[in-house]
Amino acid sequence: MQATAYTYDAQTRSGSVLLDDGTPLPFGAAAFDAGGLRLLRPGQRVRIEVEGEAGSGTETDGRRIVLVTLQTF
Repeated sequence: MQATAYTYDAQTRSGSVLLDDGTPLPFGAAAFDAGGLRLLRPGQRVRIEVEGEAGSGTETDGRRIVLVTLQTF
């Protein structure tokens, strides 16, 4: 799945992405580390792997990002 980097905190190695439908989805340090990245800038296109199912709203969203890496063409 593709998304756009939205936020990133270099100290915690966590942040969030915006899915193509505009939905924000957070990621933690484990997902960032799994992708082997050293830095992420807002606006970069990324590839993500997600576990879980989407809910009916952000409060019930059961999706979890398990990998964040740069999108390559």
